[in-house]
Amino acid sequence: MGKKKKKFNDYSTDSSWSFDDGSGPSLFAVDPAQQRLRIRYERKGRGGKEVTLVVGYMGSSDELKDLCKTLQKAIGTGGSAKDGEIVLQGKHVEKVKAKLISLGYTDTRG
Repeated sequence: MGKKKKKFNDYSTDSSWSFDDGSGPSLFAVDPAQQRLRIRYERKGRGGKEVTLVVGYMGSSDELKDLCKTLQKAIGTGGSAKDGEIVLQGKHVEKVKAKLISLGYTDTRG
């Protein structure tokens, strides 16, 4: 069974009304060039497992999860996004930095 799609009625008698389905840019999105992301490699306190952390993201949790998915696909590894940080499995500091720069994040320090 498929999901039913919402139908939007794009007509109104109010002259100041405009159609908005919520797919436009977010009001709270922060420009990638203005973000200060820090990339760290950690092993301590994780049972010997190597992880790469991306911290300092300013934005909604949905945008953080989208960025995490993008990084996971680019690197080919697993990971998660919660509490304002992205945790990627393995030591991938240089790959993460290169991908973030290609996405427009200019202030990345590893």
